[in-house]
Amino acid sequence: MKKSGKLKWLFRMAWRDSRRNRSRLLLFISSIILGIAALVAIYSLGDNLNSNIDQQAATLLGADLALTGNQESKGDTRTLLDSISALALQSSEERSFASMVYFVNSDDSRLAQVKALSGTYPYYGSLETMPVAAGQTFRNHQQALVDHTLMLQYGAEVGDSIKIGDVTFVIAGALEKAPGQNGLTSTVAPAVYIPMQYLQQTGLMQKGSRIAYRYYFQMPEKINSDLMVASLEKRLELADLDYKTIQTQKEDTGRSFRDLTRFLGLIGFVALLLGCIGVASAIHIYIKEKLRSIAILRCLGVKPREAFLIYLIQILLIGILGSMAGALLGTIIQQFLPLIIIDILPFELETSLSWLSISQGIIVGSIISLLFALPPLLSIRSISPLNVLRQVDKADSGFRDPLLWIVYLLILIFVYGFSFYQMKNWITALTFTVSVAGSFLFLYGIAISLMWAVRRYFPSSWGYLPRQGLANLFRPNNQTAILIVSIGLATSLMATLFLVQNILMARVQLSTRPDQPNIVLFDIQTEQKEGILSLAAKNNIPVNQSVPIVNMRLEEINGKDASHYQADTIHRRVGRLFGREYRVTFRDSLTSSESILDGEWKGKYDPTSDLVPISVEKGFADRGKMALGDTLTFNVQGTLMQTRITSLRDVNWAEVQTNFLVLFPTGVLEDAPQFHVVLTHVPNAEMSARFQQEIVEAYPNVSVIDLALIIKVLDEIFTKIGFVIRFMAGFSILTGIIVLIASVLISKYQRLQESVLLRTLGASRKQILTITALEYVFLGGLASLTGIVISTLASWALARFSFDAPFTLPIWPLLGIALLVTVLTVVIGLANSRGILSRSPLEVLRRDA
Repeated sequence: MKKSGKLKWLFRMAWRDSRRNRSRLLLFISSIILGIAALVAIYSLGDNLNSNIDQQAATLLGADLALTGNQESKGDTRTLLDSISALALQSSEERSFASMVYFVNSDDSRLAQVKALSGTYPYYGSLETMPVAAGQTFRNHQQALVDHTLMLQYGAEVGDSIKIGDVTFVIAGALEKAPGQNGLTSTVAPAVYIPMQYLQQTGLMQKGSRIAYRYYFQMPEKINSDLMVASLEKRLELADLDYKTIQTQKEDTGRSFRDLTRFLGLIGFVALLLGCIGVASAIHIYIKEKLRSIAILRCLGVKPREAFLIYLIQILLIGILGSMAGALLGTIIQQFLPLIIIDILPFELETSLSWLSISQGIIVGSIISLLFALPPLLSIRSISPLNVLRQVDKADSGFRDPLLWIVYLLILIFVYGFSFYQMKNWITALTFTVSVAGSFLFLYGIAISLMWAVRRYFPSSWGYLPRQGLANLFRPNNQTAILIVSIGLATSLMATLFLVQNILMARVQLSTRPDQPNIVLFDIQTEQKEGILSLAAKNNIPVNQSVPIVNMRLEEINGKDASHYQADTIHRRVGRLFGREYRVTFRDSLTSSESILDGEWKGKYDPTSDLVPISVEKGFADRGKMALGDTLTFNVQGTLMQTRITSLRDVNWAEVQTNFLVLFPTGVLEDAPQFHVVLTHVPNAEMSARFQQEIVEAYPNVSVIDLALIIKVLDEIFTKIGFVIRFMAGFSILTGIIVLIASVLISKYQRLQESVLLRTLGASRKQILTITALEYVFLGGLASLTGIVISTLASWALARFSFDAPFTLPIWPLLGIALLVTVLTVVIGLANSRGILSRSPLEVLRRDA
């Protein structure tokens, strides 16, 4: 027979053999559809995000060039800015800082991000307001734009008044959208825009205030902003100015969402892997039921290789069909994904069909479903013609087949290659591959151990029905391994998400403890300190801490200044330490969030010493290549001060404390210009509101951070981000359910045969139903508990090594998850077994081979 004729014959045989089993083969499709759908949806989302970022990068930045510094421009910095302004078509300036905003009508106050703006920025896009004209008219009047969520929160309307510092502004409009703003940023730090000409009158520009200075430029078309910035890079570093162009805005925004889509893509890939394990199990049973058919083909002269190809063609076509169906579903899902992530997008996402993503999904689905189908398919080569006459089951060639090991190796290589393609990091890809393989092997080992233990230590003293339910776990064609793997892994995903969210929230929910501060007052001038402490005492509010803070700049490390490090290509990053302003404090003891790692802490300065002893945070020392004994020269507002590192500290930044990179002893900085931070604990929301109101009225320059509000905002953020992750993890859960349904249906004849035999021997329908329910109770319970064990270990590792946070195990919620999964498993198992109970015992005699 010619090759072309043989190929046609193979396809014809594959088609004919599938006629009586197409409904069963369609179950193979259902196992991989959701995994492919998740991948295609995420790939399409990523493509659409990249496309929209390219199109809207200019409106995200609002200018061709944006420069940002943390101090007012003077001298060479002012000259540099003026030279850029001379080349620009337009320039604008913005000064941004945190301040209390007082709503006059509602008598409420809230910390907001105040932005004083001059010029016509943004040049691309606009300040979207309601009414529309307010985005322009407020610039020339004593008016303000207030974030619309802030207005809703305090019941403010256009025309109402707000007070910022010493100036009262009329609300010109509600700010709907600004360049770079999204739903989360408006929740965490709602923006309030005011005209620059009124900033000085507010009285908020005081010594010690942390202000961001931003400069925006619209450049002529003939000037390439990226090339210009490259030529000015050294001057910008010396001026301590960070820059952003439209191109860097594209890269930064794209990088943020690329990380998200890569992570979600891996979750979708886990769902696909689950489905493929379902495919492998289903095909294993399918081939066992085809033993007689394959043996007849062998008797008719069909070679083992040809029999293998007949069923390979079937499975390959089914895999392609399932991948196409999944790609179609993923394309539909992708249309709704923007609604889920709308709060974290700084722009309006427009979706379109991504043929590249669809093609990738189909290719990935076809390859991986084929790879997972190969292990059971390879067993066809060893099926003997004797199976026509008697059962000679050599279908499973076991671990002695070298081709089987090659296939397993190819599966691992494919998983690693896919994860590397997603993460672009070989260590991360290897970690993911090992983690997934380890989880699968662990769950598979649990399943094998369970079957061995039940068979070895079978409880003969139990009642008949429980014994039959347990025996089903190791019966021929059992689904113990596949169900424990799929249900266990899906449960571990959901439980891990739950535990990680608990860890993150526990890390910030410190204000609920009575010994922890929940109100922070900062930008307190020295002459205001006693008045604020008196207000706290009048309201019976305890003061946890009152900390002086001194601003200073780093001038030299071991006698070498910024220019030395900027010329050194190896240690150039150290040069960036010179550009910032440091906020330091002085005290004679350490706080509970600090501990000495090396050296000796000296809390009091000895005037006879040549240099001032200081303590430096370990991470800061590492970044600056500093060690014990090194000398640092600080510029304390015009006065140079020589210091020596005498100790290195570990600082727990998660503690609600005033933590610092550099710590001075007492006896040095007491007379330096300084401001203060006060931390208090307010017992309830009513007292907190009253105390904040008194502070704002008496000291409008003082800002108040309500940590209870911050925790509420963080909880909302975690909920929104967690929903996105849980939505994608839901594909794994649904895939596990589908694999469960498919596994039950595929082995339906085996169950039919067993149940009919039991009924022939006198068993009632209720007894058979009880046996089936007990089997799924054992399977669902063990799988869910094993999944929770995996999630607990993973979450503990994250808490210990990534978050550096305490780990507590919420027993009851986890047991609730296990119970829910077990009940769901039982319900699905019984629902799919109902048809077995309605069959007549005679059907077992009429079954066609």
